[in-house]
Amino acid sequence: AEEAKGLDRLTDHVEEKELDEGKMKQAMTELAAADAAEAEAQRLREKELAAVKVAPGDVDAVVGEFEMDRKAAERALRENRGDLEATLHALVAPS
Repeated sequence: AEEAKGLDRLTDHVEEKELDEGKMKQAMTELAAADAAEAEAQRLREKELAAVKVAPGDVDAVVGEFEMDRKAAERALRENRGDLEATLHALVAPS
């Protein structure tokens, strides 16, 4: 009887460990899927921004007004769909 109780405790422990490993594998799979989805969304956003046409004069205006480098100014314009006025407003009052 005592041996049976000991064996039951041992099998209970093994089943719990297997259940925990299953949960861990599922969580890791979900994290990997979330990371992949986030990376894909970022890739699509960068592609979308790259397609926005930006006037060199607008880049110069932002660089001169905010003393920022050309790359940052161009990025700000792209994020505002090339609209100089919207970009200036966004840079003055960031959300």
